Parts: sequence; C-alpha cells; structure tokens
Amino acid sequence: MTTRQSAAVLAHTWAIGDLQGCCAALDQLLAHPELRDERTRLWFVGDLVNRGPQSLATLRRVRELGERAITVLGNHDLHLLGIAAGARSAKNGDTLSDILEAPDAGDWIDWLRHRPLAHREHGHLLVHAGLLPAWTADAAAALAREVEAVLRGPDWRRFMHAMYGNTPDHWRDDWQGFDRWRVIVNALTRLRFCTPEGVMDFEVKESAGAAPPGLLPWFDAPGRRSADTTVVFGHWSTLGLLDRPKLLALDTGCVWGRSLTAVRLGDRRRVAIDCSGLDGKLSPR
Repeated sequence: MTTRQSAAVLAHTWAIGDLQGCCAALDQLLAHPELRDERTRLWFVGDLVNRGPQSLATLRRVRELGERAITVLGNHDLHLLGIAAGARSAKNGDTLSDILEAPDAGDWIDWLRHRPLAHREHGHLLVHAGLLPAWTADAAAALAREVEAVLRGPDWRRFMHAMYGNTPDHWRDDWQGFDRWRVIVNALTRLRFCTPEGVMDFEVKESAGAAPPGLLPWFDAPGRRSADTTVVFGHWSTLGLLDRPKLLALDTGCVWGRSLTAVRLGDRRRVAIDCSGLDGKLSPR
C-alpha cells in the first residue's frame, strides 16, 4: 500500500482508550458524528471489561461493530479468560459476573480469546501496555502471534493456568514454552516501567515522572528498537493521555470517573467524553 493510501486509511481510523465495562461512555463516544460514520475504523487498546458496571454490554457493543473494530487483549480481558478457565478466582471489585453467568458465556469467552495481542498496520502498532526495548515492532507482532495461536487452540485452559507470574522478568530469544509466552504476555499487557536493560517491574503504577531509581517508562528505554514505529497503547491510567510523534497513550481513566478518549491516527484530532456522570463511579487509584 502506498503512503497516500495509508494516509487515507488513517484519516478514518480512531484509537480508543480503556473501556473497562463503561458502556454508557462508549455509546456516547460512538454517537459522535465523526465516529459514527460507517467508513470509520475503531482501534481499541484492550481492557474492554471489568471494574465498570456493564462488562457484557461493552463486549456486545464492540462486537456489533464488526469489521470496523479491532481490539487487542488487555490484562483485564485475560483475567476474565483466566476465571473462565478455572485458573483464577474473582477479585473484590471485579464486575465480570454478567458475562460469566450469561447463557451464552462460552460464546463470549471464545470470541474474546480469538482477539489479537497486537495489531500492526500502516506504520502503527496497537498493544495494550508496552514493548520490551529489545523488540522491534515486527518482532513484537510475531511474538504476539505465538501466544495468539495458543489462546485460540484446544489447550488454551492449560495455558491460562501457566500464564500467571512475574518471572522471567526480561527477554531472551532462547526462552521456550510457558516461560517464553509469559514474558510476551506480561510485556504486552502489564508493562509500565523497566530498567534501562529491559528488566520489567510490575509493582510501580504511578505516573511516568514518579519512577523509582533504576526504573523508567518502557517507552523511554535507551535504544528501544520499536522507536521507529508509532505505538498506540493504554493500560496506564496514571500516565493519562500522552501524544508524541511516535507514541500515543490513551488510558484517560474513564472507569475512575475521568474521561474516555479517542484520537484520530491521521491527524491526532481528539474527542473526549466526560465520564464523571456516566459509568465512572470509582475512586481514583
């Protein structure tokens, strides 16, 4: 595809931040004149479900968008899959029972586990959380496909039982099996901070400027090999909106009563929905 063709596609592509079961905010966003155009493509950064009041309705609304919508898996989406697989227990504050207790729960679980972990197109890479410094954008997309194949296969429940844990906390090309896949999942769906060498931290959830000594935001790691590609991500509500030439962070904390943000990839035009009077009824972290 030519540069002009890519620009034409991106002119009708909007990326949307974490929904987390906030269907009323999503409905209001989708009613915006520029987003309801049938030519509009919608990229969701993951975490469609959990903590907000309407997880099932949110899944339904995104699925109804059909081929207009692309969503990657986030850590809350994987948490739902983990509960469905018997690998995880529900936590205080989870709002997943409407999905798990639905008559067609199995269909929703199957639909969700067939979503990608990364989507690469027109010089952009969509992920939920982040990338390790050693990965190029092409490498990250290829590694995501490895895990996607497992999630979509007959042994996905076994995989969910082995997926959780914080180790290994860094990348090596010779990792195999569950260790390899766990690193991939943790980077793509949980990463915020790492060391300059790419050792992941999963404890600190503060804003980018509050990094403890020895840690920095993954996107500021020196020599990050994906820096030539525009990475679109969410996950980090304390970071909020971050708009750089090759970086777009979109979790603006709808579920915490802040806003739901959409950004048009072609020109970075923004549309934001105030969530304080809609779904966002939780206290900020």
